[in-house]
Amino acid sequence: MTLQRHCEQSEAFQFGHLPTLPCVRGRERWGSCFLAPLLAMTRNKTRVAVVTAFFACGSLLAGAIWWVGSLGPAPFGKDIEFSARVLDRDGHLLRAYATGDGRWRLPATAADVDPRFFEVLFTYEDKRFRFHRGVDVLALTRAAFQLVSNGRILSGGSTLTMQVARLLEPRSRRTVSAKLRQIVRAIEIERVLTKDQVLSLYLSLAPYGGNIEGVRAASLAYFGKEPRHLTLGEAALLVALPQSPEQRRPDRSPEAARAARNRVLDRFAGTGIVTADEIALAKAEPVPSDRRPMPMLAPHAADQAIANLPADRELRLTINADLQKSLEDLARERIRTLAAALGPDISLAILAVDNATGQVLAHVGSAGYFDVRRAGQVDMTQALRSPGSTLKPFIYGLGFEDGFIHPETLIEDRPVSYGAYAPKDFDFSFKGTVTVREALQLSLNVPAIAVLDCVRASRLSSRLTQAGAALVLPDGEAPGLAIGLGGAGIKLSDLVMLYAGIARLGTTLPLTERLDAVAPEARRLMEPVAAWYVSNVLSGSPPPENGARGRAAFKTGTSYGYRDAWSIGFDGKYTIGVWVGRPDGAPVPGLVGRTAAAPILFDAFARFGASAAALPRPPAGVLMTSNAKLPPPLRRFQPGRLAGETARPALHIVFPPDGARIDLSDTDGKPDPVVLKVTGAVAPLTVIVNGVPAATGGRGTLFFRPAGPGFSRVTVMDASGAADSIVVRLDDSASAALRPESAAAQTGR
Repeated sequence: MTLQRHCEQSEAFQFGHLPTLPCVRGRERWGSCFLAPLLAMTRNKTRVAVVTAFFACGSLLAGAIWWVGSLGPAPFGKDIEFSARVLDRDGHLLRAYATGDGRWRLPATAADVDPRFFEVLFTYEDKRFRFHRGVDVLALTRAAFQLVSNGRILSGGSTLTMQVARLLEPRSRRTVSAKLRQIVRAIEIERVLTKDQVLSLYLSLAPYGGNIEGVRAASLAYFGKEPRHLTLGEAALLVALPQSPEQRRPDRSPEAARAARNRVLDRFAGTGIVTADEIALAKAEPVPSDRRPMPMLAPHAADQAIANLPADRELRLTINADLQKSLEDLARERIRTLAAALGPDISLAILAVDNATGQVLAHVGSAGYFDVRRAGQVDMTQALRSPGSTLKPFIYGLGFEDGFIHPETLIEDRPVSYGAYAPKDFDFSFKGTVTVREALQLSLNVPAIAVLDCVRASRLSSRLTQAGAALVLPDGEAPGLAIGLGGAGIKLSDLVMLYAGIARLGTTLPLTERLDAVAPEARRLMEPVAAWYVSNVLSGSPPPENGARGRAAFKTGTSYGYRDAWSIGFDGKYTIGVWVGRPDGAPVPGLVGRTAAAPILFDAFARFGASAAALPRPPAGVLMTSNAKLPPPLRRFQPGRLAGETARPALHIVFPPDGARIDLSDTDGKPDPVVLKVTGAVAPLTVIVNGVPAATGGRGTLFFRPAGPGFSRVTVMDASGAADSIVVRLDDSASAALRPESAAAQTGR
């Protein structure tokens, strides 16, 4: 009964009711009566506390999860807008363009930066970067202890990954919430990105004052060089600036920048990696006091290349940065001399290409890109200008191809008229009888027009067009003899391409400036024999005072009214073109190609460094002999229109007709001879096939033996120098039908 009452009391106490019965006598029973409810209540409080703590932790965890989720997807730097970059063929920066918001932001990787920079960076910013997972717990603990001990933030405890997170999601204030956000983002970033990728983001985004972001842009702006080779002092300065980029800007606060750099050096000295002497030398290095301009090499080529690309693309050109800089320096040097002699508005352009590939190695579009007076931003390599005498080599090339002239053929330089057109030499004098070689080397006008009259101006124009050059005539005007002396428009780039075609023995390649461009197909300019004759003649042209004879085969030109001066030259590897004049096309008295442009051409060749590359060896069919040993029809050129004469040569090839298509037959595997029928000729006759003299048979029989199928240009010359040419297509076919076709049109006759 007593025990039952005790239990009832205990239950009543346990459930909150006051006991109404006295306790049972005795110490043990009294203790049980008193302690049992107390123990029950203690267990209840513990259980409540545990449950409360559980719910509190769960709420905090849920809140943390909700807060982290509210941050949204972590940024990984995939949408960063970088400055558009144009690189040279070896990856060197030619020109960069500011981003849409006006910032210089260049991507960088660890391979782009001097290793010494990382030694200093890790020592000063994040010693355990390679080991933590985005957050350095030891550094955060130290920062928290300093905050409690000193009442203010002495160090943030941020890792490089946390700094990257802040750069990807900028915050204007340093708060606990912002720090927690950086911690979360840093962990998220390192779960996805590698350490090197995180480091690349830091190197690309770290602020360096003003509109400069990233270590590459900073190194270029403050030191004028890429960060691949930094001194210890330069590396320390680049480590110090991002902490307070505006307060430590070297161009505005050089003393603050120096003090910050020295603090970094003091910290680095404690590692023992370098000696005290090296630290002292680094501290003695001057701090840059101004910003340097961003690289601006080949600006015209860069503008043209980047025009149709996305804003943050990187593009590689065929240009060689070292050569480009050298020729730009040459242009600035020469323009000062030219301006003193020819006026302050004079400008120039230089273009250098590789003969084998057609790739542009240097592109100087003007004397100064920011020179407003000289219209510096106009690319004069692409401007239409009068070529002067620079087309003469192609006139003679067609004459060599047709076989009615040879470099040693005699030709007259005497007064001549073609209706109302009477060409005169540049100095208004006449040299009399000269060789074709001398006529081209001296750039005599009368002989060139005489040859052009035979090869026809329309054929010259169409041949140059087929080779890829744009020869522009006035609206509604047909090609006339005047184009031989500059009566048309052409670009410097096209002239350089044509001259490179001569160096390539008669085939042109379109010029390319994009390194990723598809290799272009070669186009026909002239026969190899004719091209070799032209290059052989031009290699003997007398050089200017600063040039060595034989350094390059070259030609000069001066347009009507002294508006344009030209000099185009080539050796076995390179072709260079130079233009001098006023961009607005105004006359410049005294402007002559030989004195204004040729010296620049030879200076440009000298800056290639290497000695002259030999021109190609003579191809099969080249006739190297004196005038006396030439076939009689080739000894003297007789155009039949001297001193106002209008008679045309009576010689005419009757069979096969021009443009015929002939099916070849063969004997013993060799093509049979093709018979030629000629009228109005004076014996003896000479047959020339594709620029090469051919056997003609005997006893009055005239024929030629083709080398094989394909197009052939056949020229017949008689003893008086009269000549006629046809173009035929020879097919290896069973039938022997003769069908006139447009072969002449296909070969540019």
